[in-house]
Amino acid sequence: MMKTRIILAAAGISLGVLLGIVAQPVISGDSVYDQVRKFHDVLNRTSRNYVEEVDITVLVEAGIKGMLEKLNDPHSIYIPPKQKEKIDEDFKGSFEGIGVSFEILNDTITVVTPIIGGPSEKLGILAGDKIVRIEGEDAIGLENDEVPRLLKGPKGTKVHVDIKRGGQAELLAFEIVRDKIPIYSVDASFLIDSSTIGYIRVNRFAANTHSELLEAAEKLKDEGMEKLILDLRFNPGGYLNQAYLMADEFIGSGEKLVYTKGRRPEFDEEYFATNDGDFEEIPLIVLINASSASAAEIVSGAVQDLDRGLIVGETSFGKGLVQQQYTLRDGSAFRLTTSKYYTPSGRLIQRPYDDRDKYYELEGRAELDEGSNITHESELVDDRPAFTTRSGRKVYGGGGIVPDYIVKADTVTSLYRRLSSRNVFRLYIDAYLTDNGQTLRERFANDFSSFLHHFAIGEDMIANFKQLARDRDVEWDDAQYSQDEMAIKVAIKSQLAASIWNIHESVAVFLTIDRQVLKAIELFPEAEKIARL
Repeated sequence: MMKTRIILAAAGISLGVLLGIVAQPVISGDSVYDQVRKFHDVLNRTSRNYVEEVDITVLVEAGIKGMLEKLNDPHSIYIPPKQKEKIDEDFKGSFEGIGVSFEILNDTITVVTPIIGGPSEKLGILAGDKIVRIEGEDAIGLENDEVPRLLKGPKGTKVHVDIKRGGQAELLAFEIVRDKIPIYSVDASFLIDSSTIGYIRVNRFAANTHSELLEAAEKLKDEGMEKLILDLRFNPGGYLNQAYLMADEFIGSGEKLVYTKGRRPEFDEEYFATNDGDFEEIPLIVLINASSASAAEIVSGAVQDLDRGLIVGETSFGKGLVQQQYTLRDGSAFRLTTSKYYTPSGRLIQRPYDDRDKYYELEGRAELDEGSNITHESELVDDRPAFTTRSGRKVYGGGGIVPDYIVKADTVTSLYRRLSSRNVFRLYIDAYLTDNGQTLRERFANDFSSFLHHFAIGEDMIANFKQLARDRDVEWDDAQYSQDEMAIKVAIKSQLAASIWNIHESVAVFLTIDRQVLKAIELFPEAEKIARL
């Protein structure tokens, strides 16, 4: 049976996605006490006798960081109080405020999208709206970090904003009652156009991920879903128990889904599937890439080892270490690696991390050329330990999860990257919505299918986009544009979709050129064959 302790299995590739639990120290003894007293003596004498004033907090934090950095693994870390507050907010699944995502464009707070179900959306605030006054005070020229301080606040409190909307001469005044705003880990779900294939994208494993997944999957089932693509690309991990609960929805009762082993027996856990899974018979494909880590690898590893579905994409990050989080009295915390996790076949997919720079450069991942790897007959060039799936297919430890079908992601030229880094896409969308937003919404608001199939990014739009790029000091390269033309046009169209609807429609536009998703759609017969459905 699964024990009730919640364990963190988050990736070390991003500090903002590594969240665990409050726990108590598990070691003691004279040797520890002696070393603590030694540290105390040095700190005490330094604070009293150093030639200049010293900041004790800075010294102690430096000491903690240095201590954790001397451990062998790269995922035992210190988290300062302010950073912990942000992480806690991200992973508890909500915050309190007005419910918009925003960017500062031309010194003005510009709504990128109102959050679904939040108070701003309910009041009719739209993407492209510009917040020019807050509580009667000029809001032009505010810095990014100043805006949350003014707009966030306890549920039930009010904030008054004045908004400039494209096509309207007068400012619009809104009194917004702050509320609890959900932070979704399942950020996109829909039926792929003209099919019965459901698509669900999960961006991390937070406190509500399992319930969000079930809600999205049940909704798609009611809409006619018969197959599912579960997108775990760029998912860096999170709560281990949420990964277990997700895998349990797809895998039959009694199967071991994941287990952990630590130096101390209290960190040894085994997680078994129950008979409560609602989607154990649905044809399943899981998408992963190099940024799919830890909890995402637990799910994809269980699906692969138990021959439940097909893994498609690129080799995952390769993190098999589990952290516990210990909260300190000042609101800071530290994470300590306490165990390793293993997939059902017994694989530890953790990559070597002796050289941390190479580790974070993704060295050591077991990568293969593009194409089918369904039978897993390809021999890797090194001596990684081999294991077998339920049906006898060979899989390997030590280098991440290698997909059953390798599909490389599309690449873009330096022109596309410059356009992104100089914020040209967002600035163009902002300008376009100012002139055309109302007309666009009136034409398509109730017909996304028509927008998807019939709205095209014309040459006049590209001419304006090109001029804006030059105004932003982006050197335009016609040869590179020819290579990136489809990606650039889809990026513009996707952001327009987000301005009319939300992220679901925005992602649906992108999927029309996503070669990993398009290949996955073709592979469902193989997924059904593997799972013997």
